[in-house]
Amino acid sequence: MIKIKVGIIGGAGYTAGELLRILIHHPAVEIMFVNSSSNAGNLITDIHSGLIGETNLEFTSELPLNGVDALFLCSAHGDSKKFMESYEVSVSVKIIDLSTDYRAKSPNHDFVYGLPEINREEIKLATRIANPGCFATAIQVALFPLAAAGLLTDEIHVNAITGSTGAGVKPSETSHFSWRNNNISIYKPFGHQHLEEIGQSLRQLQHGFFKTVNFIPVRGNFPRGIYVTAYTENTLSLSDAIHLYKEFYKDAAFTFVTDKNPDLKQVVNTNKAIVYLEKHGNKLLIVSMIDNLLKGASGQAVQNMNLMFGLDEKMGLGLKSIGF
Repeated sequence: MIKIKVGIIGGAGYTAGELLRILIHHPAVEIMFVNSSSNAGNLITDIHSGLIGETNLEFTSELPLNGVDALFLCSAHGDSKKFMESYEVSVSVKIIDLSTDYRAKSPNHDFVYGLPEINREEIKLATRIANPGCFATAIQVALFPLAAAGLLTDEIHVNAITGSTGAGVKPSETSHFSWRNNNISIYKPFGHQHLEEIGQSLRQLQHGFFKTVNFIPVRGNFPRGIYVTAYTENTLSLSDAIHLYKEFYKDAAFTFVTDKNPDLKQVVNTNKAIVYLEKHGNKLLIVSMIDNLLKGASGQAVQNMNLMFGLDEKMGLGLKSIGF
């Protein structure tokens, strides 16, 4: 098998660590370089200690862009645009950006929004992918079947709790252990940055959708995972709603509709999205959950890479959930 030669920009963060964990064992990938100026010359395992015994790679400050087939951008938000403006990357190199920089459609760039549940065919033909946000992925898979059927006719109310890894590897006032442990709080209510891409995708499926998505993000006291509860007024019976969702996701590689109320641990350490429905009067309750570092970031990035290179969509992503 011919190997896809891969480079990673911004190799020291959580998403890069998860990406490396997957790619080291991906049967169709050879990692050519992992760029991190602040860690140049250090072993990957000095930062990502969970990879001890699995790799002897070192971080580098070099950017041998001509030696790769695919490039993952794992730097901070805003840095991907700076990188693209500073370097001429050959059009033969496929780029997957894990930041927010190119998620909004614009005539100024050719990045395709990399959510396979709605854009699989476009991803297969793309050379540039904007990987979706973690909250955005979990919320969108909860709503797509309704949007595709034109059934989002009222405001949507969303409460979603995320693990502390969603805040990044550098400790902040609201992410370090002594604050986050045994604690919970909301942030950016009704104004989270992922609302833009959520609205964009819902309008892609349901033209003219401009109802309000009332989103309350919550900081959880656990490391990883996103648990979404969303509800909206809807006249579908529960059985019809379940049928609608199962039909919409029948060919999805990683999104599954369950009849049993699920737990977050069923998706942690996997690239799965799990969706569950209940009906309460005229309200349809949708529960969805993902691992924010995998389906919400690095796992989905590899899923997109697989599609771009014509590989089995699930290749390298046969990860088992952490049951206990």
